[in-house]
Amino acid sequence: MKRKYFTAAERAEVWERWKRGEGLIEIGRALGRRHSSLFELMMPTGGIRPPPQRRSARSLTLAEREEISRGVVAGRSARSIARALARSPSTITREIGRNGGSRCYRAEAADKRAWRTARRPKQCKLSVYGQLRQAVAAKLKQNWSPEQIAGWLKLTQPGNEAAQVSHETIYRSLYIQARGVLKKELIQHLRARRPIRRSRHATQKLGHILNAVSIRERPASVEDRAVPGHWEGDLLCGANNSHIVTLVERHSRYVMLAKVPNRTSKTVVDALIKQARRLPSELYKSLTWDRGSELAEHQRFTMETDIAVYFCDPQSPWQRGSNENTNGLLRQYFPKGLDLAPFSQAELNKVARQLNERPRKTLDFQTPAERFNDTVASTD
Repeated sequence: MKRKYFTAAERAEVWERWKRGEGLIEIGRALGRRHSSLFELMMPTGGIRPPPQRRSARSLTLAEREEISRGVVAGRSARSIARALARSPSTITREIGRNGGSRCYRAEAADKRAWRTARRPKQCKLSVYGQLRQAVAAKLKQNWSPEQIAGWLKLTQPGNEAAQVSHETIYRSLYIQARGVLKKELIQHLRARRPIRRSRHATQKLGHILNAVSIRERPASVEDRAVPGHWEGDLLCGANNSHIVTLVERHSRYVMLAKVPNRTSKTVVDALIKQARRLPSELYKSLTWDRGSELAEHQRFTMETDIAVYFCDPQSPWQRGSNENTNGLLRQYFPKGLDLAPFSQAELNKVARQLNERPRKTLDFQTPAERFNDTVASTD
């Protein structure tokens, strides 16, 4: 039979492994525990390690409570006990009164009770400032991330501490429900929608493409993002072999989405050509793609658009970091396992517009639309 409770040492090891990015199954295997029991351990704090509890220097210690207990049994007055402990008589009176009075006072039971009540959740900024709490909840409902909300508040409310909050406080208020500040349902508006928060340390088979030009041959001016007009692309996959073409401009993080009926190279390249013709040539100079077979006809794309195509190294999605990040954001709108075929191009354009109007930390909390429009204006 599996043990139900965790020792202090086991709890510490669980949280350390979780912080390093190990999963519940991996941790459970190492400790000889069911991963479901680990989930139960973490659920009350939403996967966020609770801070170690420390006794306040002003609180009575167990040794002092034992002295109080002996004094009560001996029939000594509260003032006499207080004098021996160098404490206020009122401290001794309240201690005895809230633990059953002179007849029932027991040092160990009183100490356990004090330790337990000291763990009550403390008020956070969102619980104190109702207007700030409402603003945060409203932006979460619009699928803004906590980091975007915190950055936007800092940008729009400079110098007003009561109207600003850190993204960590928002996360903790969502995942630690004992705080009673933000409704748990708002987690569904987060990018990952996990029931417990993962560690930041927790983190695809690519075919051969004929005449592929490696990303290593891409000009340095593309790498530093200073020059606009360089895009990253990929396919977002759904159920029933459904797909969406996703394109992200590296300089502004501007997003375009294209509906495709299948992932054949002809279909995907035709969609890319159509999207490319919507933009001036100054705003579409190169495309970086994974090594998926859907871009086998990359030479036809280059011939018809005069746009250079570069391919990432095998199993190196981080080389298309903007696109990978955007695909993660898109999962808020198109969760894994969802059939993407029913979505019209108009609906995809609406989703892209919402993403382009969300502020980004990497843009100093400007929106991609603002940054992209500045680029368009500079080309006129």
